[in-house]
Amino acid sequence: MDYGFSQLQLEIAGLAREVAQKKLKPLRAKADIEEKLPPEVVQEYRDSNLFGLWLPEKYGGTGGGVTDLALAIEELSKVCGGLALPIATSALGGMPVFMWATAEQREKWIPALASGEKLFAFALTEAEAGSDATALKTTAVLQGDHYVVNGSKHFISTGEVADCYTVAVSTNPKRGARGITLLLIEKGTPGFTFGKKEEKLGIRGNTTYELVFQDVKVPVANRIGPEGMGLLAVQETFDYSRPGVAAQALGIAEGALNETIPYLRTRKQFGQPVSSFQAIQHKLADLATKVEAGRALVYAITLAMDKDYQKAVETALASGASVHDELKKLKTRRWTKESAMSKLFCSDTAMEVASECVNLCGGIAYMRDFPVEKYMRDAKITQIYEGTNHIQRNEIAAALIKEYAAGE
Repeated sequence: MDYGFSQLQLEIAGLAREVAQKKLKPLRAKADIEEKLPPEVVQEYRDSNLFGLWLPEKYGGTGGGVTDLALAIEELSKVCGGLALPIATSALGGMPVFMWATAEQREKWIPALASGEKLFAFALTEAEAGSDATALKTTAVLQGDHYVVNGSKHFISTGEVADCYTVAVSTNPKRGARGITLLLIEKGTPGFTFGKKEEKLGIRGNTTYELVFQDVKVPVANRIGPEGMGLLAVQETFDYSRPGVAAQALGIAEGALNETIPYLRTRKQFGQPVSSFQAIQHKLADLATKVEAGRALVYAITLAMDKDYQKAVETALASGASVHDELKKLKTRRWTKESAMSKLFCSDTAMEVASECVNLCGGIAYMRDFPVEKYMRDAKITQIYEGTNHIQRNEIAAALIKEYAAGE
């Protein structure tokens, strides 16, 4: 299908496809077994400039947007959803920084984000704060020119591999959601340590850790946006990042089909290829149709997003204001509903496709040396992180009801 991608975007997809086949594929099984992120994967991403796809050329990026990022994530995830994550998680951790940073903060942090010199991670989830982000207990107390942070974060993707962590803290617990603030905390800061390494069902090539903060001093200069605006920054970030999860899910689904269809063409039962049976053909047709529908949804959304996003970036660089403020001046719409739809539909599709591919391939697909079972394990997380699909349905329904109420 022709989605109207630019020549550069097509080249980005081609580059990511080549990296996935040549670099990720030989490493994915070992990374999955050892539960480690191979450092050569991160270096390959740096060398290919894949970290800066959504960032302006001024800071070393390619000047693209959310679409460019999603295309790369999709292609990489066709081979391995776990090894694709460093690009996605660094974007997730860096997005609120870039969107809300002052001009001075952008000069300090964004070049290292764009080059991949420093990996970013996003730290929101806690033991009692998952879907309910307002229940977080990690606190930051202002003392002169720094905050003192205490608490912990759970299930943080890219774990100990990252260098900078965008951390949601409560600077005023009495204000609840209005007391949440974002701080950028760098690895190596005294009092910041790593707790439990999680053993996971899928995406095992990307490490997941607990973060522990004990009297960690963070400069006020590392605050992202004003105090009390952290939850809004998180919500805005998810509006722009959830299509990335959808793209990862699409890649996983496509990857499962890419392994399944050739096998069904060569596997013979009752004297003929399994792919010749009509029941099998109908199932493949349904799965492929859902994947293509998901792609249409994702890229319709990201291409529309980028019109406002790239305009706001351009004006922010000229004015010195934050990207968030420029988006606000443009009176751009919120993408909460559509972003949630893409994540919901594509992650459910990925789980269905990968599971059905295991069924279609039979016993061999249950074995670890045949990659289809890994796609099924990797698909599951896309229904959970960046908001479970129950939360996505809540977001969609709330937006729909509000739209109809406004029209009365």
